[in-house]
Amino acid sequence: MNELPDDQKAIGIFDSGIGGLTVVAEIFRALPYEKVIYFGDIAHLPYGSKSRNAIRKFSLQIVRFLLRFPIKMIVVACNTASADAIDLLQDTTDLPTIGVVQPGAIAGVKSSKNGRIGVIGTTGAIDSGAYQRAIRDRRPDVEIFARDCPLFVPLVEEGWLDHDVTYQIAERYLYDLKINGIDSLILGCTHYPLLKTVIGKVMGPGVSLVDSATETAKEVADTLDELDMATSLPIPPSHRYYVSDFSPYFKRIGELCLGRPLHHVIRVDLDQPDNIFDDFDHVSNIIN
Repeated sequence: MNELPDDQKAIGIFDSGIGGLTVVAEIFRALPYEKVIYFGDIAHLPYGSKSRNAIRKFSLQIVRFLLRFPIKMIVVACNTASADAIDLLQDTTDLPTIGVVQPGAIAGVKSSKNGRIGVIGTTGAIDSGAYQRAIRDRRPDVEIFARDCPLFVPLVEEGWLDHDVTYQIAERYLYDLKINGIDSLILGCTHYPLLKTVIGKVMGPGVSLVDSATETAKEVADTLDELDMATSLPIPPSHRYYVSDFSPYFKRIGELCLGRPLHHVIRVDLDQPDNIFDDFDHVSNIIN
């Protein structure tokens, strides 16, 4: 079989669950003719409470899975994995590998006028200091107020996007950031844009909510252009979605996020990679 030319290959994207679909949605808007292969590692959710070694192991397994497909780029649509494993992944493959931390930091610095920037994320992402370093690299004089919000990811995965309990938890998590007078809040987890309504109401109109999805999509587009890998075929593409376990909310919230139907989400077992392709045509674990 002849290998596909680079421009006709897909973009491989992964996250710990639903959140990375916020990045996929922005890539669809910016690059409507690019094919996407997405992997959501629901079996190991949430990443934020896992050790760095575990995150690196899961990320490497997923990238090895994605490399079985004809892909031209890897997007790590997970802030925790971007913080803990991007170096390992970039050493694993020659493909361009883009994380979400750097684009998020760039957008956060651009949006702040008073130099008081808040960052929220998983415990792992905040403790890694990745956002704090990336922000200071661009604007050393800023004040950074970081807060982990470990319950936000489970709330999103359970579909509690606009629930009273979600508001109560957000009020508690965001109180210190609010009283410190930040004017820019980086949503340092790709799940968090799905809670923008709640977070925005808690923080008030004077705070810009920044997610890395739009900036990441721009970086993807720029990189594809620079490497002459952007698709030259103006044909509506087909996309594939894989998960390591099923969540009853993945399809519903995924469709809400993407604004389009999610067909044939397939479960695969990353611990048995040699068997992954055996049953693709006969798999029973499909969400229709």
